[in-house]
Amino acid sequence: MAHSTRSPETFDTVLIANRGEIAVRVIRTLRALGITSVAVHTASDADAHHVRDADIALQIPKYLDVEAIIEAARASGAQAVHPGYGFLAENAAFARRCAEAGIVFVGPPAEAIDAMGDKIRAKTTVSAAGVPVVPGGAEPGDSLEAWTDFPALIKPSAGGGGKGMVLVRSAAELPDALESARRTARAAFGDGTLLIERYVANPRHIEIQVLADTHGNVVHLGERECSLQRRHQKIIEEAPSPFVSEDMRARMGAAAVEAARAVGYTGAGTVEFIVDGTTGEHHFMEMNTRLQVEHPVTELVTGLDLVELQLRVAAGEPLPFSQDDVRLTGHAVEARVYAEDPARDFLPTGGRVLALREPAAVPAAVPAAEPAVRRAVRVDSGLVEGGVVGSEYDPMLSKVIAWAPGREAALRRLDRALAETAVLGVTTNVPFLRALLAHPAVRAGGLDTGLVERILPDLVPAAAVPWDVLAAAALVFHALPQGTDPWEVTDGWRVGEPAWTTWRLETRDGVRAVQVRGLPH
Repeated sequence: MAHSTRSPETFDTVLIANRGEIAVRVIRTLRALGITSVAVHTASDADAHHVRDADIALQIPKYLDVEAIIEAARASGAQAVHPGYGFLAENAAFARRCAEAGIVFVGPPAEAIDAMGDKIRAKTTVSAAGVPVVPGGAEPGDSLEAWTDFPALIKPSAGGGGKGMVLVRSAAELPDALESARRTARAAFGDGTLLIERYVANPRHIEIQVLADTHGNVVHLGERECSLQRRHQKIIEEAPSPFVSEDMRARMGAAAVEAARAVGYTGAGTVEFIVDGTTGEHHFMEMNTRLQVEHPVTELVTGLDLVELQLRVAAGEPLPFSQDDVRLTGHAVEARVYAEDPARDFLPTGGRVLALREPAAVPAAVPAAEPAVRRAVRVDSGLVEGGVVGSEYDPMLSKVIAWAPGREAALRRLDRALAETAVLGVTTNVPFLRALLAHPAVRAGGLDTGLVERILPDLVPAAAVPWDVLAAAALVFHALPQGTDPWEVTDGWRVGEPAWTTWRLETRDGVRAVQVRGLPH
């Protein structure tokens, strides 16, 4: 499936109202289309990856400062703003402010954001359009305290990311659970309104990517399996799902298209379903009115650039293909690399990136007619060597994605790519991700949203390497290739390969011997 590589005629300059790996990823497409990219950044992000990559960079007080972003767009001559995800991506007021300023918001209409941003309103809207929803009740019309169907799941009506969600197994737990969820919802989203739903047994989290233009065309691009989660946060995603049949894909895709039509949606969006892993019955959960973190797996199996399509739709172009043109080829899996320490209950980490190694992007071995967007290995990263990872923003550092003709090969390829990922100076979850990918249940495709929690003891190392050992190793790592004569190394040097050397390092815990192999530059 091919489409034009010329830039959308309406835009020659686009501002990215975001940071980190998503800003870098959007800049990549803008560069390919010949569109000038404008980055915004705070003072602490002045030397960030997205700032280095952009054609123009402007400092703003903070990423949520709407007026500063509007002024930056005006100053740079940007005709459009791409919000990425997070920050202002699902902020209807920001979309309206862009329109008032004569700047195109690369996303859905503000009315669609409003309709899908409230889970209660969204369920009512899509249910009226014939989309199946999980049976439940919602405030203010229903008395949640009177709920009798257990187990049940309490959710905040506003917000997302699993915050405030509480599983309730009995009526005795309900009052305290409602109070806890309401308190969390008020603190996180400024709205304590709740809904309660029947808990789906053996649940799988499967979502459908949709695209809609301003000419009435709506298509879906198949599903993503997002069941590997910890505390309702996605860890590993894949496309297509090992659980979904062709018939099920068609039914879920049709439901997602109807959900998008029900709110007059345009652009790229994701309709999330909870699926009974035993019966295959699917129910609408919510719609994310933006690009998803896990969009690369859909790009790799469809050969489409979703950011490019977002820009074309925002520029008023019709979608360049129909539903019958959509083909899913091969299998793709994505792993999210976080600054966190699995050995310490996934406590967020930080520090300076003393040394960085990420796998190189590898083109897929496919016929020349296949889209160039497909890659055997892809890395979407916001990391730079020497950069500081702090606690001010989301701890996700990068995403490592692999594609192969089949699922088993894609899982193996992703594991190899993660083995080539090293961030010295900052503890990450990479060993945890590799252990998860290797688990028999994951290999077999027997996934559900509770799997990670059940097998967690098998995945988490007993202790992490002390930070100061990593720091010292990083210094050695930098010095070895230039400062060591290989003919003087006697502990295993071979022609064409870096040498292993042993260094005795004094740390807080005493003297440690560390073996280091220099990485070729």
